Order: sequence, then C-alpha cells, then structure tokens
Amino acid sequence: MNTEKIINPPSGYLTLVTFLILLIATIVCGIQRMPLTAVAIGLINFILVLPGLIIVNPNESKVLTLFGKYIGTVKKDGFFWVNPLTIKKKVSLKAFNLNGQQLKVNDSVGNPIEIAAVIVWQIKDTASAIFAVENYLQYVNIQSEAAVRHLANSFPYDNIEDENANITLRGGAEQVSILLEKELNERLDRAGIEVLEARISHLAYAPEIAHTMLQRQQASAIISARRLIVEGAVGMVEMALQRLSEKNIVDLDEERKAAMVSNLLVVLCGDRSVNPVVNTGTLYH
Repeated sequence: MNTEKIINPPSGYLTLVTFLILLIATIVCGIQRMPLTAVAIGLINFILVLPGLIIVNPNESKVLTLFGKYIGTVKKDGFFWVNPLTIKKKVSLKAFNLNGQQLKVNDSVGNPIEIAAVIVWQIKDTASAIFAVENYLQYVNIQSEAAVRHLANSFPYDNIEDENANITLRGGAEQVSILLEKELNERLDRAGIEVLEARISHLAYAPEIAHTMLQRQQASAIISARRLIVEGAVGMVEMALQRLSEKNIVDLDEERKAAMVSNLLVVLCGDRSVNPVVNTGTLYH
C-alpha cells in the first residue's frame, strides 16, 4: 500500500514567464514565415510547459501519478510547476460533516430502536484515500453505517431491562461517543481518514414499541418516586416516635404506636390532601 509522500515542487511563476516568452517567440516565427519553427516552439510550449502549471488552494492537495506510479502529494498552497506528464488529482483536506441517516436496528436486549449519528472526518493520508479504496466518500458512508449498527447492537437502549448495564445508549452519551469515534477510526484508517468527532444525533424506540416503552418508563418513574416517598415517610415516622419517647410527651403502647404509624404513613404517602378527623373518644372505645 502506498503511503503519503509530501513533495514541494518549484514555483510556477518562472515557468509562466517562460511560457509567455515562448508564446511570443511562436508568434514572431509565424510573422517571419518560419512555420516549422513556430510549430515546434508551440508544441513545446503547450505540451511540456503549460500542462505542468498547477494551483493548490488552501486546505487542498494534488496527488501526482506518472505512468501508474505514485510520485507524491503537493499539500502546500500556491502556484507550482510539476512534470507535465503526471496525472493530477485534487483531494480536499477540509473537514467533512456526515449526517447519517436514521437506522432501524435492535439493541443488545432485542428492542427495535432508531439511531443516527453525526460524524466529522477529514483525510490525513491522501495516498491511502486515493489508492487503498475505490471511492473514499462511499467507503466512509458504508463503514459509518456499519459502526453505528454495531454500536447499537452492543448496548441496551436504557437499563430498564438490563439493570446491570454499565453503559446504555440513552444514559451514557459521552462514553458511547468515545467508543463510536474509536471504532470509526479503526475502520477508516485503511483509507487514510481520521474521525475528529462522532456523536449520536437521533435515538428513539421504533414506532411499533414506542408507546409501550413510554408507558413502561412512566411506570418505572412512578415506582421509583413512590419508593423514595415511602423511605422518607418511614424515616419521619421513626424520628417522630423517637422524639416523643425522648421528650416523654406521651406513653404509647404497641397498639397505639401501630395506629400512629398507620395514620402518619397515610398522611405522608398519600397522593391527595388528607382531611383531619377529630376523635373525641379513645383508641379502645
């Protein structure tokens, strides 16, 4: 496999002056009725001098090949002259932004999801980009799609079904981005391409299960909230009984403690406001 070789050709301004001088000489020979000389100078000028002039714009490069052999890459911007017989192929060194299409895949637990990624990449080795793959733009698209599919198959959407999952697609955005960028760099290294950034741009359950999974998430959130409320209520009841005992405010037997705990839990854990009831009797009558 060819590796990139940077070359610095001579400036093209001197060659441009030579071209103009030869052009004038061709015209003069034509005027003086020396057609053979004029034709010879003209052929040299337009076949060997002019085709060798190249312009390299900023963040661009020219990959040069001569008779099927890689000569080198011109990365320095400016006006140059190279061997006129070389084939010159322009390769952009700018950063490309790939907005991947939404893919429908299964996560690690089998749930169908929709996922898409935004990838920023650029060419770091022009020789590999041109000679190692048939079409580096198509290569990036296909390998990026394969990497996103593999990532989605490796982790669950969230930890509802897999509570032991350390990384989830929804909750571990930063870790998922790092893993995606790493895998893309490994896949695209053959084409001399470097991934600068890769992030998930779209993530959702597939439409056929989206409503069901939303209900499941809501139920899980309600259960978590109720668990927190109950834990807080038990702590408050425990604190109330302890303070009553320490202050010797009232002496409660086990049955009265149970009634008090029951009433406090109803008040603290209920989702509606409680209307107080005044008891004019006793707990036993």
